[in-house]
Amino acid sequence: MTAPARLSSGDQAPGFSLPTDTGGQLSLADLRGRKVVLYAYPAAMTPGCTKQACDFRDSLASLQAAGYEVVGISPDKPEKLATFRERDEITFPLVSDTDKAVLTAYGAYGEKQMYGRTVTGVIRSTFVIDEAGRVERALYNVKATGHVAKLRRDLGLD
Repeated sequence: MTAPARLSSGDQAPGFSLPTDTGGQLSLADLRGRKVVLYAYPAAMTPGCTKQACDFRDSLASLQAAGYEVVGISPDKPEKLATFRERDEITFPLVSDTDKAVLTAYGAYGEKQMYGRTVTGVIRSTFVIDEAGRVERALYNVKATGHVAKLRRDLGLD
């Protein structure tokens, strides 16, 4: 497997409709007319992903005040996402992409470097999508710690 095709600013964001942590479905079309921060993470309840989710949770009020909806996406099953939400009081939707088709469409699944080895997996990424469904920012290989603070600065929220 080669590195996935990456999205760029101005690209149409790939549509999706995926199961959520609450047993429902969430589609990108449901969020049309709002700005969306879609972030891809490898696995619920791991230390880095927990830190990142809690950072988004703790910044949610200011992101929403600026008009952004936050959605997390991972290959975890909805049941695991529900446990993650409950354990860490996650207050935004988590969607399940078990077949990794959406992650792949966003360029957030494929070969990556991990501890000096090439592995295939989720590439920790964040996408800022505008009200019309276009990618404003596509950030790949972001760090779990400190990323939300940097994103807030980049969006002019600090």
